[in-house]
Amino acid sequence: MNNRIFLPVVFVLALLIGAGGMFAYLSVSDNQEAAPQENTSEQASAESDDDSSQGSTESTGSEPDDDQIQRAMEMILDTYLEDVDEQQLIEGAISGMIETLDDPFSDFMNESTAEEFMNSLESSFEGIGAEVSMTDGRVTIVAPFRDSPAEDAGLRPNDQIIEIDGEDIEGLSLYDAVLKIRGEKGTTVTLTIDRPGMSDYMDVDVVRDEIPVETVYGDIVEQDGQSIGVLEIRSFSENTAERFEEELGELESEGIDGLMIDVRGNPGGYLQSVEDIGDLIIPGGETVVQIEDREGDRTRHVSNLEEEKDYPIVGLINEGSASASEILAAALLEAGGHDIVGTTTFGKGTVQQTMPMDDGSQLKLTLFRWLTSDGNDINEAGVSPTVEVEQPDYFYSTPIDAEEPLVLDMFSEHVESAQEMLTGLGYETDRTDGYFDEATEDAVRSFQEDEGLEATGEINEETADAIQERIIESVQDQENDLQYQEALNLLLEQAQ
Repeated sequence: MNNRIFLPVVFVLALLIGAGGMFAYLSVSDNQEAAPQENTSEQASAESDDDSSQGSTESTGSEPDDDQIQRAMEMILDTYLEDVDEQQLIEGAISGMIETLDDPFSDFMNESTAEEFMNSLESSFEGIGAEVSMTDGRVTIVAPFRDSPAEDAGLRPNDQIIEIDGEDIEGLSLYDAVLKIRGEKGTTVTLTIDRPGMSDYMDVDVVRDEIPVETVYGDIVEQDGQSIGVLEIRSFSENTAERFEEELGELESEGIDGLMIDVRGNPGGYLQSVEDIGDLIIPGGETVVQIEDREGDRTRHVSNLEEEKDYPIVGLINEGSASASEILAAALLEAGGHDIVGTTTFGKGTVQQTMPMDDGSQLKLTLFRWLTSDGNDINEAGVSPTVEVEQPDYFYSTPIDAEEPLVLDMFSEHVESAQEMLTGLGYETDRTDGYFDEATEDAVRSFQEDEGLEATGEINEETADAIQERIIESVQDQENDLQYQEALNLLLEQAQ
């Protein structure tokens, strides 16, 4: 039985790495040369990570192997019961080779898919704003972008997409699935989700919107007589380092006493971008990142910062920080000696490169491994914070499905979500195990009275919507962001 979610809640979830998946708003690098990249995404980004590092391809197949492939294709074309398209056989063979790599970040785009991705290059995109990857044969949410339709709809890292608009997508390539998720602003796409820990699939309606490419946001917080600069990096795009430098310069011109760098929910992006940012904040002579090839040979990017910063820096991370975000977090920690606040990051330690083929199709292959400043491999392990801080439970609550009212003595995951949300809003339910008891009924009734709703003590769609709207407001209130508040307090202490 599917659970349909119409009004989802905003979750400041730790998003998983830009895990080399695809961004849900689909962007593509306009770089014509193949270059190592951190991620591709529904942002469709075949984003290159390092323009200076070019990959090479060598044929390792023997002539008999080539003949075997050719012979198999001829046998199918000549003798198979039904007519077969030769180009589809070729593309299927390539996809099969990629599949045997058992690498969620390597993929194949045929000519039409690659062309559509290349046409997605603009200053903004229309989609849902999430990065996805192929994991165990399923299209999986790596990280919803912050303040995106995907996050507003309650999508979480590790959510697996089973259907798109009611259509089973088993066997569909990652890129083709992304093209189905994309769409015109204002239209709705229904994703059937298999969420870890939930017994049933659930349908999540996401209203597509315009996803801006702006990646760096700056602010100053005045507290206790001190000025704390805040730089939030939402992804590492082609111009992110330039924007970071501009925003940092503005903050420093105001005379900041400390700097918070927030990469929570940042799925990654260009390797070159994070290296350039490292040059702006990591002490000169320290290694920002190491890149290792298949032979084990390493190259290091060493910061050329001439004058070390005279103010403390604290990084903010969560499980949605991936790839380039993890490079920056690890460099702040290991090379800069700075505190990192939040939860352990996603754990993507590989670099991909998109390589064009003669017919216009493209291969995206994992060609490199990146290591931290000290040479640590964080793949599948992530970067751990120096100060671990979890967000309140209601930040992660599953949206409430009240198509059928939730009533006394009912037991369900949606009752559990409602209990978590009500507790977060200050209405004590005495329990959050999913059993709708009298204390829960009293809490619902009190909430309904405060909201001017009919005080029945039952949760119908109107009450569920109201609960979730209040939760959205609460999540967006910085006072309730425990990770942010801890980072701010650390900086205030260190700046004294």
